[in-house]
Amino acid sequence: MQNGGCHPVDGCQDGDPFAGASFKFLAANVTYKKNEKRTIFPPYQIRHIQGKVKVAFVGMTTETTPQIVSPAGISHVNFLDEADAVNALVPELKARGVETIVVLLHEGGTTSVAGNGAGGGVDRINECTGVAGVLPPIVERMDDEIDVVITGHTNWAVNCVLDGKIVTGAAANGRIVTDIDLTIDKETAEVVSAKVNNVPVDRGVAKAPDLTALVTKYQTLSAPLANRIVGSITADITSVNNTAGESAAGDVIADAQLAATSPAEFGGAVVAFMNPGGIRNGGLFYANSPAGEAPGEVTYGELFTVQPFSNVMTVLTCSGAQIEQLLEQQFRVAGNTILQVPAGFTYEWSLSAPIGSKVDIASIKINGTPIAALASYRVAMNNFLATGGDGFSVFTGCTNPLGGEIDLDVLVTYVDENSPPGVSPGPQNRITRIP
Repeated sequence: MQNGGCHPVDGCQDGDPFAGASFKFLAANVTYKKNEKRTIFPPYQIRHIQGKVKVAFVGMTTETTPQIVSPAGISHVNFLDEADAVNALVPELKARGVETIVVLLHEGGTTSVAGNGAGGGVDRINECTGVAGVLPPIVERMDDEIDVVITGHTNWAVNCVLDGKIVTGAAANGRIVTDIDLTIDKETAEVVSAKVNNVPVDRGVAKAPDLTALVTKYQTLSAPLANRIVGSITADITSVNNTAGESAAGDVIADAQLAATSPAEFGGAVVAFMNPGGIRNGGLFYANSPAGEAPGEVTYGELFTVQPFSNVMTVLTCSGAQIEQLLEQQFRVAGNTILQVPAGFTYEWSLSAPIGSKVDIASIKINGTPIAALASYRVAMNNFLATGGDGFSVFTGCTNPLGGEIDLDVLVTYVDENSPPGVSPGPQNRITRIP
């Protein structure tokens, strides 16, 4: 992505060479494990303003990256503490004549402003009320030489000064542009004043002709595959959770994954777990007709938007005790991550019970039979979860892995084989929340 190039066998299938990114990737806190002093990309870039004043831009990602991506894909690198990483660079930057430092950090927090995130109102996007979460302590530990911290990750819209540093966040999906104006003394190279404004994007602006042409080109190339009708649904199947954390789309996807992995030759799974963050586009919608298909008909492209990551199905052997521990790992101080489960698997979790004791193993049942702590069960999930993704480290202790199909292909097959009459929304009755 940085340097460009085409597939070594297939080449550039669209007929155009890929030149790579026109900007520099930065990675101040991501180092190789074999050489921990070497970052995978340059840690910073220095820009010369008006030919004289040097401004350093330090790029970093969240230290928690191993919890939210497939661990197998990042096994060769370290993700270091964000504040420690930038603080270590300050002496080097100052030695190079830099007095203005801007940190570009993929990490965020929360505010007490209702809806002040990707869907927040334009009247609240410049507020700094009740700022909390992971980011504020990181900013407080950053060297006082840091002037600006531009954030993301949690999709918050924020305009703050924390610990003497400007902190911004521009929501998500290009809805906001953060306009930062710094006045820098040419002699001292220090920031003497700043003006920051989160500006909502005007969607009435005419489309850029070059980008429109690019999108049209790829829509044309992919249309025959994307517009193929796979099957049908009987009603909207959304990813909106009920109070127990279960969604109709989650039910359907878990059902599809269990159907694909339950045959003995494909793993003999008796339960499947699906991470909710892997369900995109809000689900499947009955009236949606991107290719002009009839209401209820579902295209490959629609299924791709719901399962776009090309994860590989995996089946592992886990004990009943590990399944209980897995369910307990859903509940965290920072917020719950409720795994979606298929028909036949049921359990209860307590709203009032402390973290670590939310689930009673006696309530966990497979086809109505309580699981046993010492018994072994074949469990299906995608490879992201299998390698400890989303913080579900229990899976890494399970054994006897067997790989399978791509998760998207599993969903395509399930919709195809159940049409007609079509796939109905999941009942959202497999997980029960008790007081």
